[in-house]
Amino acid sequence: MAMLNILRVSWLALAFLSVLPHDALAQMPTIDISLGETSEPGQIATGLKILTLLTVLSLAPSLFVTLTSFVRIIVVMHFLRQAMGTQTMPPNQIIAGLAMFMTFFIMAPVFTKVYNEAFVPFTQETIGPEEAYDKAINPFRKFMLAQTREKDLGLFVSLSKIEKPKTIEDVPTYVVIPAFIISEMRTSFTIGFIIYIPFLVLDMVIASVLMSMGMMMLPPIMISLPFKLMLFVLVDGWHLIVGSLIKSFVV
Repeated sequence: MAMLNILRVSWLALAFLSVLPHDALAQMPTIDISLGETSEPGQIATGLKILTLLTVLSLAPSLFVTLTSFVRIIVVMHFLRQAMGTQTMPPNQIIAGLAMFMTFFIMAPVFTKVYNEAFVPFTQETIGPEEAYDKAINPFRKFMLAQTREKDLGLFVSLSKIEKPKTIEDVPTYVVIPAFIISEMRTSFTIGFIIYIPFLVLDMVIASVLMSMGMMMLPPIMISLPFKLMLFVLVDGWHLIVGSLIKSFVV
């Protein structure tokens, strides 16, 4: 139960921090932390809340990376860079930044729904924490379940040794999360394999030409890299990759 409560709070923090608009940031309350002894229950509870908030904030980046579309995007981008043979181009910072903003673009409907249906009522004290959690987690569950294979979901349902769910809504969130992650990994590896094919064919052609010319000591990558770049630019590769990645998500 303790782990489930931590997971719930982490989900709320992830959702709320992702959808805060600029005007909401200006209205955030300040926190005054001071050291001293106290025996008042109210002050003790406030200290525990601050400690919980700091714990949640430390978990929020990990939740954002693994429980959104970020996983598929970043893995595919790294496969693309390896297939082209450009080593560190684009740099990791550029790839991570592009993946992050693509994730915000894809997850925008989910974040907006969480903000309107969970965050705003919760800050206005019209709903309690439990109801806010339910309203916040449902859009994320719907997104994850749309990307998760039934085979992967069934694997973790059987491994969790819980009672067989009657409907998809009965599947616990802690079962959906790992199933979603391995489904995203499989999908990203499949896309990466497809991306590799044209570049692999080009490498094989260049290697065969060099061998036929007796230039076996010359690394094929030195000759094939300019052709790979030219091919990628001519087919408008970034447009195709980014567009295909976004369209690959079922919403």
